[in-house]
Amino acid sequence: MYKNLLLATVLALPLAAHAAEEKKPTSQQEKMSACSKEASAKNLKREERNKFMSACLSAKPAAAGQQSKG
Repeated sequence: MYKNLLLATVLALPLAAHAAEEKKPTSQQEKMSACSKEASAKNLKREERNKFMSACLSAKPAAAGQQSKG
């Protein structure tokens, strides 16, 4: 029984290490972060923030690396 437990532990360690690696955020996550930062910079609250976030997230992506300045 201990052999099986040891074997399972040894096999699971590389998987755990791989899962712990930091993953790059998806484009949607990056867009959400950028929109949120812009809304915070504009000091938008409640309904105004919700409308802004909705419009920002549904907008087509800007040209490579450029953010809209609205």
